[in-house]
Amino acid sequence: MKKITIIAAGLLLSANSFAQSWSIDKGHSRIGFGITHLMINEINGNFKSFEGKITSSKEDFNDATIEFSADMNSINTDVEARDKHLKSPDFFDAATNPTVTFKSVSFKKEKGNEYKLTGNLTMHGVTKSVTLKAVLVGKATNPMSKKEMAGFRITGTINRGDFSIGASMPAAMLSEVVNITANTEFSKD
Repeated sequence: MKKITIIAAGLLLSANSFAQSWSIDKGHSRIGFGITHLMINEINGNFKSFEGKITSSKEDFNDATIEFSADMNSINTDVEARDKHLKSPDFFDAATNPTVTFKSVSFKKEKGNEYKLTGNLTMHGVTKSVTLKAVLVGKATNPMSKKEMAGFRITGTINRGDFSIGASMPAAMLSEVVNITANTEFSKD
């Protein structure tokens, strides 16, 4: 029995030692969102300052853990007055809650290059479990850096009310549903 335990522990340690890290390529990635205004038009924005990391021991990323964070003060909708309002206590209260974070708890292949990504999203001082769709768009070697690259498109929706964002804004003015779209490239460390 002792021998089996030692072998199992060795296998577990060796599996962890083969885990590989991938860092987000900020110059080729965009972390964005969209929300419907007045029930007639989607307004889009993104974060200018963000970090992201994937750790996986499998080539197909089926066991990956994904971590992401963004600086709430870097929110950008291409309208300075709106960005300032979004940073205010009316919405994200960036002075008190300067960072939005996501940490995966599950990344499982569904079919082909499609994955179900579940994790904890923390925003505006509230943490909620969210499930998103991830598509492995492809892998390639960057001819300039010679690093292996992987591209993911991550999409899904969250409810702004779950995070107490824009509580004074009625749904007829600003939809409750927020669309998440992240087009990302990661380089193997």
